[in-house]
Amino acid sequence: MSIELTNGLDEDESRNTLFLWGGAALVVFGAGLILSTPLARRYLSTVGIPNLAGLTLPKDLQRYLRLRSM
Repeated sequence: MSIELTNGLDEDESRNTLFLWGGAALVVFGAGLILSTPLARRYLSTVGIPNLAGLTLPKDLQRYLRLRSM
């Protein structure tokens, strides 16, 4: 009887962990979508963060994205 109870708790803990990581992934994805808009970039540059893409992306990747958009 106690083995069944332990298995149920492990499944519940795994499910909660899955929800936690899924929520964190959605937060990161949503922040990326918001920060990818030009309006948000302009607002952040006036606040004091000059170039958000320059802080996070390496120069080679920036060059690749520029070439790809042409």
